[in-house]
Amino acid sequence: MDSNEVSSVPLQQAGRHLQTAFDSFFAKRSGYPRFKTRRRSRASAEFTRSAFTWRDGQLTLAKMRRPLRIAWSRPLPPGSDPSTVTVSRDAAGRWFVSLRVEDRSVRPLPATDRVVGVDVGLSALVTLSTGEKVANPRHAAPERRRLRKAQRSLCRKEKGSANREKARLHVAKIHARIADRRRDELHKLTTRLVRENQTVVIEDLSVKNMLQNHSLARAISDAGWSELRSMLEYKAQWYGRSVIVVSRWFPSSKRCSSCGHYAERMPLNIRSWNCHCGATHDRDVNAAKNILAAGLAERQNACGGPVRPEPRARRRHGPTKQEARRAIAASASK
Repeated sequence: MDSNEVSSVPLQQAGRHLQTAFDSFFAKRSGYPRFKTRRRSRASAEFTRSAFTWRDGQLTLAKMRRPLRIAWSRPLPPGSDPSTVTVSRDAAGRWFVSLRVEDRSVRPLPATDRVVGVDVGLSALVTLSTGEKVANPRHAAPERRRLRKAQRSLCRKEKGSANREKARLHVAKIHARIADRRRDELHKLTTRLVRENQTVVIEDLSVKNMLQNHSLARAISDAGWSELRSMLEYKAQWYGRSVIVVSRWFPSSKRCSSCGHYAERMPLNIRSWNCHCGATHDRDVNAAKNILAAGLAERQNACGGPVRPEPRARRRHGPTKQEARRAIAASASK
């Protein structure tokens, strides 16, 4: 292909992105930039305002004679003028065009006094402090048999052959179908939470570390907890809402939401428990109520610092082994 047939703007944008990555690395804000492979990464090209033409709802990129044939997912806001166009292709071979515009219709919603605590899980995708539970759709479960068959077929193909590329594309399409369903479900859920509540309190979970549990890694990945939090945060910023994140070390499941009693042990197989104050708790609903209380306490903290649980050295409800030995030795000497 002749170099004159390709616009220079995407190449310049790639250089700018590389410079930004190195600036973040030297400022110790991120790791060392990694090479973006063509097979495993999402191929994309970014066009600035000088490299495309937007006229009468038709998009024409630089070096192109005719407008692109696009099936629009939704119309652009009236009077919008795109500033950046990104053309990308996913692993399933699907092409996408995204336009960056200023949407003046996105305005803060009317203020409300409703607040909610959200506890994520696997049996129920989210449990709200109001007692509502949203079932986990488990989008990967119906496709598991088909995906297993496609992956086995891929492993039998010779590397570098055309048949292997066809098999890889088939596997990628199954994954894309699962991801699309999951993303659609999360969009509907997060939009409802942001519209109905002024403040949403969630728990700061280390999903990356939790995926090291090989018994639950597949179920956690299918739930999409990280994407759920990301959607809540940027939608809350759009509509004038607030999202409060509670520390991951906060004992939301072990603490009674009625009296504050702290249970020593709370295995995952215990889904309901009785407190000594007489309250009967559903594990997830109790955790959501505690998350909400901790988030509101953090917001109302006069010093402005986050409310954190006690350090590990102090987080005990009885004497340590050394203190017990000293007490036994002192009683024996008497």
